[in-house]
Amino acid sequence: MATVRRKNASKKDFILLRASAMFREKGFSATSMRDLAEMVGIEAASLYNHIQSKSEILQEIIFRMANDCNVHLEELESSNLSSIKKIESLIRFHVQMMISKCDDYTVMINEWMHLSEPYLTNFNIQRHQYVVKMERIVADGFQQKEMKGISPYVAVLTILSSVRGLEFWHRSSQKITPKEIEDNMVNLLISGLKKN
Repeated sequence: MATVRRKNASKKDFILLRASAMFREKGFSATSMRDLAEMVGIEAASLYNHIQSKSEILQEIIFRMANDCNVHLEELESSNLSSIKKIESLIRFHVQMMISKCDDYTVMINEWMHLSEPYLTNFNIQRHQYVVKMERIVADGFQQKEMKGISPYVAVLTILSSVRGLEFWHRSSQKITPKEIEDNMVNLLISGLKKN
């Protein structure tokens, strides 16, 4: 019985992986269950043995990514790191997510509005709380004289928008390694925040 469950879990993971890539390329609305079944290599009716609906797939992808983000931020909040080190860790985390889990991350930031209720409201609340917590770290950095007097909202918006732009790196022919991307983005963004 455990073996059957494991096989179903791995098939479901494979479906989620393929769905994530399709949602990123075509968008959630333009992807059908039939498209997904073809990509996975099974009959459309067989998909329902592993997943209930396209909406469930979207929920799984988005909330798995949101959970990863929230866990990382909560660990930082309870750490003794300086505010500037917390922001650096957040930048590195988001860059790494966009590099190593680009499909899932892009689906989370571009397709969340297709979530059905109550998941849409839940995600919006989580997203808002996440931004507020990041803003608080920036504000603390300013109060502790580690950071320049930049609007916390603008700082967070700039960081998250910059990371989002890494989708272009995935599509480009530039020969820049993931490590170079990460280090350059951290240096650029931190130098804009750090007080001299």
